[in-house]
Amino acid sequence: MRSSMQKFFVLIALSLTLAVGCWSQDAKSKAQDPPKPAANPAADLPAADAPSMPVDPKSYRVGPEDVISVRVWREPELSGQFVVRPDGRITLPLAGELMVSELTPEQVQAKVIEMYSKFVNKPEVGVSLSRVGSKKYYLVGLVARTGMMPLVVPTTILEAINSAGGFQEFANKKKVTILRGTKIIRFNYEEVINGKKMEQNILVENGDHIIVK
Repeated sequence: MRSSMQKFFVLIALSLTLAVGCWSQDAKSKAQDPPKPAANPAADLPAADAPSMPVDPKSYRVGPEDVISVRVWREPELSGQFVVRPDGRITLPLAGELMVSELTPEQVQAKVIEMYSKFVNKPEVGVSLSRVGSKKYYLVGLVARTGMMPLVVPTTILEAINSAGGFQEFANKKKVTILRGTKIIRFNYEEVINGKKMEQNILVENGDHIIVK
C-alpha cells in the first residue's frame, strides 16, 4: 500500500514539474517575441517598385517609352510598372487600356482611380514616373559621361555638360555644338561661366545632340 502511494505522489510531482517547465518556456518565448509593427499601407505595395523620377507631377507630360508606376493599396495584383506604348497607351490589369500620352502624372492618377473605382471600393492609388524615355538628349565627344540622358526637368546647356561630369582634358570648351534637327547652334562655355553672352545658354530640347570636340 505504501509503495503504491509513493508511486502516486511521484507521478504527481513529475506532472507538476513538466507543467511548470512548459509554462516557463512559453512565457520566455513570448517575452522574446518582437512587438508587431503598426499597420503600414506601403507594406501592401509590390516589393519591386522602382524609385520614381524627380519630375513635376503637375507639369511633366507623359509620352511613349516612359515607364509609369501604379500602386494600388492592398491590391498588389493591380499594381506594377507599365511602359507607355508608341500609341500612347498603357494596359492596366483588369481595367484595360488607358490613354496617358500628353497627360501629367496627376492626371494619369485621376484616370486610374476612375477606372479602378468600377472594381474596387474607393481605391487608393499612387502614380509616379519610374523612368523617362520619351524626352531625352545626347552628349557626344569629350565629356566625362557620354550617351543618352533623360530630359527630366528644364535643363540648360551648361547644366547638361556639368551634370555629365564636365569636359575631358583636351576638350574645346569654346566651340560646343548643339544639333537640333537640321539646325546648328554654337555654345561657348568659357563665355557663359564668365557671365558673357548668357543668351547662348539655352534650354535643352528633346532630341538635342550636344557635341564636344
